[in-house]
Amino acid sequence: MKVLYGVQGTGNGHITRARVMAEAMASRGIEVDWVFSGREREKLFDMEGFGNFHCFRGLTFQVHNGKIDMRRTMNDASMSDLWRDIRTLSPEQYDLVLTDFEPVVAWAARRRGVPCIGIGHQYAFAHDIPKAGHSVVSEAIMRWFAPVTLGLGVHWHHFDNEILPPIIEPVKQPEPGDLDSVLIYLPFENSRNIINLLAPLKRTRFVMHCGDLTPGQYGNVTVRGFSRDGFKVSLHQCGSVVCNAGFELTSEALALGKRILVKPLHGQMEQSSNAAALEQLGLGQVMPELSAETIAYFLATGERQLVNYPNVAEAIVDWLQQYPTRSVADLVAELWQDVQFSAPQSIQAA
Repeated sequence: MKVLYGVQGTGNGHITRARVMAEAMASRGIEVDWVFSGREREKLFDMEGFGNFHCFRGLTFQVHNGKIDMRRTMNDASMSDLWRDIRTLSPEQYDLVLTDFEPVVAWAARRRGVPCIGIGHQYAFAHDIPKAGHSVVSEAIMRWFAPVTLGLGVHWHHFDNEILPPIIEPVKQPEPGDLDSVLIYLPFENSRNIINLLAPLKRTRFVMHCGDLTPGQYGNVTVRGFSRDGFKVSLHQCGSVVCNAGFELTSEALALGKRILVKPLHGQMEQSSNAAALEQLGLGQVMPELSAETIAYFLATGERQLVNYPNVAEAIVDWLQQYPTRSVADLVAELWQDVQFSAPQSIQAA
């Protein structure tokens, strides 16, 4: 089997999910041509697992100080470049075409009349799930940014729909970490402002991964650069996570048994909806605006949560090898049957 697989490169969540899928597909001997768009090639890191991948400009939202900047987004967009990139691909040469909300591959498949399967969090929004901040524009973006023939949406809960659990690295056992150590990952915010915000919380050790400050010690905050392996070490050691309301990091934190506080990116329906879902499920707390008081309250009251998600990537790859003879409903039922949302007291601190 030969697969064309497009991945949205904005942020790191889509790429993290793609790494897990890449390993599962390699274990089944599937040949994959990877396409990434939305970020310059030189700004991608730890990409060895994707071989000789293709990188296109694509489309992406521009962010400034934790908010979507629509003016910069529109100025940066180049529809002529996007159309040129779409025409360079020949999806009809592949056995399967997949996309994780990546528009070049999705539109190339649509242009050629080739079926395209979407795998990712955004495809869960086609179902009746918790939504916040949605509008006609946001609904259109979800539907037409990277259109697919069939969408396999993933979420923290199925919400009685045909939605799969998160695609994360399998967790053998919980690693709740040290409650006195907090991972900060807010890449859409100004890191200097965050350090100033955390300064009064002197009794807590913070580890922040960012790209706009030189790594080092800044008072009670240890700053580290972007590295997948280094980030995993920080995540496993820390007992609490303060992050934007993206999907992948929160999923990893839930599988490890962490305390979670999210700050949604303003103007992005997906993150506002994620925050609403997290609260509805009782899996974390929400910080609408950056606030030292809210973080202090979270550190005093937050509870660990644990969800035993299965190896979703391997199950999806097995399903793809049987596509289209096996139903999505069958895959959904298989993956959720043993998932349990554990009570905080059942998680022992490291």
